[in-house]
Amino acid sequence: MNSNLPPVSDSPLASSQAKSTNVHVPTPKFFMPVFLTVIVATLIYIGFQLSADLAHVPPLSLYSVILLSTALFIALGFEFVNGFHDTANAVATVIYTNALPAPAAVMWAGFCNFLGVMVASGAVAYGIIALLPVEMIMNVGSGAGFAMVFALLIAAILWNLGTWFLGIPASSSHTLIGSILGVGIMNHILNASAGATSSGIDMDQVIKVGKALLFSPLIGFAFAAILFLLVKKVFKRQMELFQPPEGNKPPPPLIRAILIFTCTGVSFAHGSNDGQKGMGLIMLILIGLVPLAYSLNKNLDAQHLQSFEQLSSQTATVLNVNQNELTDEKARDVLTKYIQTKEQTAEVVPALASMTAHLGTRVAGYGDLKAIPEAAVSEIRNDMYLSTTTFKRLDKAEALPEMDKEQAKVVKEYRSSLDSFLQYIPNWVKVAVALALGLGTMVGWKRIVVTVGERIGKNHMTYGQGMSAELVAMSTIAAADGLGMPVSTTHVLNSAVAGTMVANRSGLNFATVKTILSAWIFTLPATIALSGGLYWLFLQFVS
Repeated sequence: MNSNLPPVSDSPLASSQAKSTNVHVPTPKFFMPVFLTVIVATLIYIGFQLSADLAHVPPLSLYSVILLSTALFIALGFEFVNGFHDTANAVATVIYTNALPAPAAVMWAGFCNFLGVMVASGAVAYGIIALLPVEMIMNVGSGAGFAMVFALLIAAILWNLGTWFLGIPASSSHTLIGSILGVGIMNHILNASAGATSSGIDMDQVIKVGKALLFSPLIGFAFAAILFLLVKKVFKRQMELFQPPEGNKPPPPLIRAILIFTCTGVSFAHGSNDGQKGMGLIMLILIGLVPLAYSLNKNLDAQHLQSFEQLSSQTATVLNVNQNELTDEKARDVLTKYIQTKEQTAEVVPALASMTAHLGTRVAGYGDLKAIPEAAVSEIRNDMYLSTTTFKRLDKAEALPEMDKEQAKVVKEYRSSLDSFLQYIPNWVKVAVALALGLGTMVGWKRIVVTVGERIGKNHMTYGQGMSAELVAMSTIAAADGLGMPVSTTHVLNSAVAGTMVANRSGLNFATVKTILSAWIFTLPATIALSGGLYWLFLQFVS
């Protein structure tokens, strides 16, 4: 007998209390070569695609190249940090229930994040951008625009890194939204002190996003607790599901399959939802620096332009009941003022009608989006953005003219056509974000995983708890993604785990819960102050 083997205890109690070492399983040797190969191959692909996009525009200056590279690096850095900060939550349950070895779980989650980003719709990306003041979005190519982008990204990265270092599962969604609000508030303060008009913060959009962030963890907590109790009732004879794992013993096959499935779902949904936030910011950067290449969706064909012209004409007729026509400059001023002040005048609908009619004529007149000169492409995009934002405001206020079913259908199709010009994301941007998010998952997962797996409850997570928490988290995040609402993977999963702990009467570790709640409460004010301060600081160098 090998005398170096550890003594074996026949006591069931000792066996049940054997601590899992799954979280400390070493990374396989093949990981690093594969890791580097994927990075190099992806960077080559991104380089070729970016070169192809820029081949049809005037050469960028050295300053623009440096600015573009820096901005993209910081934006992808945010997604990388997001990966190891948020996605670690998805693998905590499969690791601590021994459903998968830690390295396999992390690599699989990174891959699923990649896939989730690649199939993302873009609705969340542009929902996040809509939080910014309209004048900042329309002038993103200015010095103030770049100060805005750098300030909110750097503030978000600093807060995420700080909370990750302390092992606190704070929300990257919360962090980014706070950073966006910070630059918006500072922009409003600076404009107000200078006597200039600004739109401030779109409180309707803030409330919509705030509700998603507030209610999603409550839903996670309640539904996970209920689901766990149902599981306990249905599988009451299989008591091993409701006991902590013995050492590194995996769960029964069915539960193991469900745990792996839900980990896959959470990782995929996280990529689809959180990945879009980075996409939206990268698109802002590209639109500001290379408007000719990225302001409008150049993949739309001539047939789409002709259809757009026809829909524009029909929609203008529906809107312009008084047959009043305004110049583009006057219409632009009226719509901008309406969006900034939310005060509707008799000129708003006629201005929207005029802008609608002229947009269709102007776009169709070029025959091909690639034929639009640089000076015109930014103006057309801004006019489209003003139009679609005005439509949303008027629709919500029920201030659009009365329409029959056919007219409402025409207006709906026109608005959808408008969005097709603006709300697009090139494949290489998706690939870049997917790579950053996936690699982040594989690199820095352990700190957050240990907190979720060991420190939320007083007792070790059971198989049933892990399954219930993951299933609820996957469903909640996927539903939010379908509705175009940003939610926090961190908050949803952490609250779901806490819900199962309460339902199982395992007890909560209130020191950890207090720390997580503190991060939840202070994330918004901290990032608002940090990004607002950085925005003011950066403006000193560009103004």
